[in-house]
Amino acid sequence: MPESQPAEHQFDIIAIGASAGGVEAVSDLLRQLPRGLPATVFVVVHRPSDRVSMLPQILSKTTQLHVATPHGGERLRHGHCLVGTPERHLTIGPDLCVHLLPDHFYRGHNIDALFTSLALYAGNRTVGVILSGLLKDGAFGLKAIKEAGGAALVQSPGEAAYPDMPRNAINYGGPIDFIGPIRALAIEVGRLVAPVPKNRLSPCSSRGA
Repeated sequence: MPESQPAEHQFDIIAIGASAGGVEAVSDLLRQLPRGLPATVFVVVHRPSDRVSMLPQILSKTTQLHVATPHGGERLRHGHCLVGTPERHLTIGPDLCVHLLPDHFYRGHNIDALFTSLALYAGNRTVGVILSGLLKDGAFGLKAIKEAGGAALVQSPGEAAYPDMPRNAINYGGPIDFIGPIRALAIEVGRLVAPVPKNRLSPCSSRGA
């Protein structure tokens, strides 16, 4: 397991990506995060776009974070968990606010869409986490976060219900800071996240998709 980043490096954005087996994995991770987490948490889980998603309701039962599906232009707030929808890509823009993009170029790669936007605009503040899932979505985005000064965390493939995504993230070519089971990942997230000046999460000037 690679060495973790030093605790004095401050992070206040947690981005979690998962697919098959991901609802259980994300629920378990959120349940074990420390109380009063001074960070914004993003969650993207692959789900069919032709069904009503109950993921925000499911996750809200497992965490003290405020869980919601965000609107375009929403600003980042500590203690909030923003859950992406299947039909739109959850990303951030240069204004550090939520941008919801149509599913075109990143089709089938919702996690890469989120992670690469965070790498571009808030890379050194972001902890990227890849959990259970099929195929390789998130591997490219996690590498981008790491190269931008963020931290890269991956669930142990041996623990994941579906190890493809964790294994592909590990093998993609970028260094991984921490590989472990959900319990250890939660501890590592708590270690990495530290209070930051309030003015770093600034309000948005306007709303829009």
